[in-house]
Amino acid sequence: MKLIDTHCHIHSSDYKLNADEVYKRAIEDGISKMICVGTSVEDSRLAVEFASKHDDIFASIGVHPHEAKHGIEGLQELVNENEVVAVGEIGLDYFYSHSEHATQIDVFEQQLQLASDNNLPVIFHVREAFDDFWPVLDNFPGICGVLHSFTDSTANLEKALEHGLYIGVNGISTFTKDADQQAMFAQIPLDSLLLETDSPYLTPKSRRGNVNEPVFVREVAEYISTAQSTPVDELAARTTRNATNLFHI
Repeated sequence: MKLIDTHCHIHSSDYKLNADEVYKRAIEDGISKMICVGTSVEDSRLAVEFASKHDDIFASIGVHPHEAKHGIEGLQELVNENEVVAVGEIGLDYFYSHSEHATQIDVFEQQLQLASDNNLPVIFHVREAFDDFWPVLDNFPGICGVLHSFTDSTANLEKALEHGLYIGVNGISTFTKDADQQAMFAQIPLDSLLLETDSPYLTPKSRRGNVNEPVFVREVAEYISTAQSTPVDELAARTTRNATNLFHI
């Protein structure tokens, strides 16, 4: 059973495990591809560098909303690297106040333009900011992408599907006690579902207390297959196809 981890940070200088060993474990367990996702200009460089040294690892470049106050200077020079398959993670985060809302929106728009100009999909980070997110996105018709680590309402799920976005699901699905979230995860259409770990964060339920790894995406697949009463092999095949179609990997 082949799976793709569409969102991890094992390249990060803050990662607490040996990233090369983590990569090897994932490949040996059938995690066929991984996307290392940048959160700043420098972190994006590290993602590209790590991906260049490992088969079946790809990079996404972007400035996270927390880092928006630092701007995106230098990001453009990374966009044509062979390993780059997306722009992200980018978006809006109003849960924290690391960058002003207006600054977040401005930097988000700049990066959406970068994605549009280079025909790249986008990995979105949106937290308590959908009221501002949708109007910004609507100014960039043709943008495709995934709502990473989606835990929001069924209403925003439906709006995302109307916009043709994919929905990224990770370990939160395995340990949330929120009944609305559980119900939402159970109704994501398989043709719109992507699996991710967000490692080293959000370790699935049975591995809590450990640093998250791409290999643990298997538990996410197993949980969603149960929640949706779908054979796990079918879910693996559908989500792998979705990732391949979106990121061209």
